[in-house]
Amino acid sequence: MELDCSRIVADTNEYLKLTYDVSMKDASPHELHSALAHVMMMQLSRRWSECKTARKGKRHAYYFSAEYLIGRLVYSNLFNLGLLEELKSLFAIKGVDLACMEEVEDAALGNGGLGRLAACYLDAAATAGIPLTGYGLRYRFGLFRQRIDENGNQRELADDWLKYGDPWSYRRDKHTVKIDFPDHTVLAVPYDVPVIGYENDNIGTLRLWQCEAVEELDFDAFNAQNYERALAAKNKAEDITRVLYPNDSEWEGKRLRIKQQYVLSSASLQDIVRNYREIYGPDLSAFPERITIQLNDTHPAMSIPELIRIFMADGFDFDTAFDMTRRVFSYTNHTVMGEALERWPLDLLGSVVPEIVNIIWQIENRLQREHPGLHIIWDNTAYMANLSVYMSTHVNGVARIHSEIIRHDIFRDWAAVEPDKFTGITNGVTPRRWLGLCNPELTELLRDRVGSGFLTDLDRLGALRDNLDSDLIARFNAVKHTKKEQLAAVVLKREGVAISPDAVFDVQVKRLHEYKRQLMNALSVMDIYLAIKRGDLADLPNTVFLFGAKAAPGYVRAKSIIRYINRVARLVNNDPDVAGKIKVVFLQNYNCSYAEHIIPAADISEQISPAGTEASGTGNMKLMLNGAVTLGTMDGANVEIVEAVGAENAYIFGATVEDITRIRDSYRSRDIYERDERIRRVVDTLVDGTVETDDGLRELWGALLDGASWHRPDHYYVLYDFRSYCDARLRAIYDWRDRESFGRKCLLNVAASGRFSADRAIREYAEKIWEL
Repeated sequence: MELDCSRIVADTNEYLKLTYDVSMKDASPHELHSALAHVMMMQLSRRWSECKTARKGKRHAYYFSAEYLIGRLVYSNLFNLGLLEELKSLFAIKGVDLACMEEVEDAALGNGGLGRLAACYLDAAATAGIPLTGYGLRYRFGLFRQRIDENGNQRELADDWLKYGDPWSYRRDKHTVKIDFPDHTVLAVPYDVPVIGYENDNIGTLRLWQCEAVEELDFDAFNAQNYERALAAKNKAEDITRVLYPNDSEWEGKRLRIKQQYVLSSASLQDIVRNYREIYGPDLSAFPERITIQLNDTHPAMSIPELIRIFMADGFDFDTAFDMTRRVFSYTNHTVMGEALERWPLDLLGSVVPEIVNIIWQIENRLQREHPGLHIIWDNTAYMANLSVYMSTHVNGVARIHSEIIRHDIFRDWAAVEPDKFTGITNGVTPRRWLGLCNPELTELLRDRVGSGFLTDLDRLGALRDNLDSDLIARFNAVKHTKKEQLAAVVLKREGVAISPDAVFDVQVKRLHEYKRQLMNALSVMDIYLAIKRGDLADLPNTVFLFGAKAAPGYVRAKSIIRYINRVARLVNNDPDVAGKIKVVFLQNYNCSYAEHIIPAADISEQISPAGTEASGTGNMKLMLNGAVTLGTMDGANVEIVEAVGAENAYIFGATVEDITRIRDSYRSRDIYERDERIRRVVDTLVDGTVETDDGLRELWGALLDGASWHRPDHYYVLYDFRSYCDARLRAIYDWRDRESFGRKCLLNVAASGRFSADRAIREYAEKIWEL
């Protein structure tokens, strides 16, 4: 695809004059972004259409996901097209710095690893030429914009990412579909986002649905001056795609989530069936031979009964529709957390999608004939993970240990009757965004040593193992320092906190959940602080502890953990006794674009969930790829990271899955608390006034020592692993002082990252599951 950068700059200038009546030099970052994006979309439109045409008549895979963390598209799209550096130079000649577009908001379409993985896989498929189309929802305000108030509390604000429009998507009104609910009918309007392959001519598609009312204004009500009723239908429809994961602590929030999931399922399937008929004609009999659908966790599980409903509406009987549907879907499980294995009370589900409930009952009856004792419906509740397992051709975990857990624990009864259905594909990340784009300095260093081509064949980095001389290590350390300087500037601007690029950067950035043990991290920081105050650790290298995490709005305990982290930060950062030794920073509103600054600068990658709880993780892979060493447990993909890089090049601590299985029934955290003065002193900072305490922090203290009605004391083994964790952490920090030895460990992590590429993972899906 030949694109003329000079023409792009000229056309951008003309668009700015026409649309905004400004010169290029006077344009705001959002005006410049809109103009450049519109010009690029015009340039890409013909090739995009040609790619769609070329895929017609071939077996096609579809990816259904509630989340897509695609970040800020302008830089990644230009990078994949091979235009970014030339355009930077040409715009600079015109007096414009393209870095100004960092003010543009991320697309707020996801929250954590689930959405980032989905985005990585679409990128990998487009780069490999694999026919994969993504389907999701176009959330008006995303999850939320996070702010931390003066008391350390998380505050949620609307993330108005569409305030200035979304020039990287096209609205496709002609493919709008209707979705019927008992209380109203809504329109699902598609917006198409191009997924640009890396330095090739392939462009895939991410189609996102936005809900709108059939009639936006009740004119009679408006004339009657009943303005709220006049807009009631509009608001009710738009609420469905207004935010990602609406708070579901109350009944209405649960109903809204069900509506979201049904819209994703029904609209996407209607669209696939329409497209199928345009290519193959009205007969759907060969649908399973032509179409395969991957369910990215259980959010789109209603697609299964919905496809049966569509087939039956087309004239197939239930048994035929059932058999056809069972050959279409595959299911990726992403969690071992019971609360995340979605289940819906049937009366609630029936109030929103009554036809779906009827079909789930028919599936349950078929299941009882085939495998008595297994259930999708139990105690008047529909278990969506069980539905997904039963009705899928393949069920995969996302790391080797996770795949074993779902086979031998979570779904062991299902695996006993259909063992061949279960498989595993370890997650992967795209090296284009998570190395080439976010760390051009390291990319250039690697290119100098191992040649080009590793951004599409990450295994080539393995050649580094034979080239680890002192010069390379020194150059790597210089790159790492540069990335720290860049991050320090961003943190100063965004957080108002100065951090030294000469310090160790110890990083934990991920969704806030108790099992991810941000609390253990914060307690360990407190332990280090108290040790310094006692006169210990006098020679500790200067260390910056960086946290980034959002807590779900209704997750009270997670929000208390954020509050504790921020109060520890306030204590530490205002104490002159530890100035220049340790600092704590909570990075507000952590998102994809912030990660692009943080990950290349990290020295230590915190992956500290208790063994057997994290399905895989992808942050661990991104940090490894950028030369951070893993401080973690033998959990999720950490197991394979350690296997790839060698235990001597990671810092592993804590109980194993076997250890936890052995102690689970007898574990008493209070015994540790009572006999270990050091642990008792640290845990008591939650309640003893070392930092400002409150009911939430007292509840955290109680959860560690006494448990709660729904869990045992310290159900994520914070106290059990605490000593081991602190020892491993200090060992990593002290090892950092030997810059050559530590730099060698970092580079060995880079060299071993090949197996964690999304390119490898997507090929495995295409070959093992989708049969493309």
